[in-house]
Amino acid sequence: MSFDIREIVLGPGEGKKLNAVEHPFTFKAIGSDTDGHYSIFESTLHGGGPGQHIHDNEEEAFYVIEGNLRVLLGEITIKAQAGSFILVPRGTVHTFSRADKNPVKLLVIISPAGFENFFFEAIGEDEVDAVMMAERALDIGHKYGVTFTGPPIG
Repeated sequence: MSFDIREIVLGPGEGKKLNAVEHPFTFKAIGSDTDGHYSIFESTLHGGGPGQHIHDNEEEAFYVIEGNLRVLLGEITIKAQAGSFILVPRGTVHTFSRADKNPVKLLVIISPAGFENFFFEAIGEDEVDAVMMAERALDIGHKYGVTFTGPPIG
């Protein structure tokens, strides 16, 4: 069995950047790097998070690097501090936001890969604000197997 996976070495701040004003992304590895197994990115949440949603095709994992994250996971809401890990199985309603006024730095792993293309399409090469990103996400979510089910949490 062979895999088409290449070595990657990136320093702090390196990777493919997407400019969402309140929620910038730096992709460290995407599906073409990992033979489709996973994508991984770093993100800093300066504002609110996404609306409540479900992924049909992927598991999503969050590792909190800095700050305090509020996470809606199914019917429970938790506060995750730095060092916390949250795994969201596909089919689970979830969302997240800052738990206080301070930014939250996250490492996000999505498996299998492919959902990174949602971000590339929703944000693109533009600098987008939260409203524009939410509008684009609603327009293209179905294409990537994501269903928005409710508002963000505050």
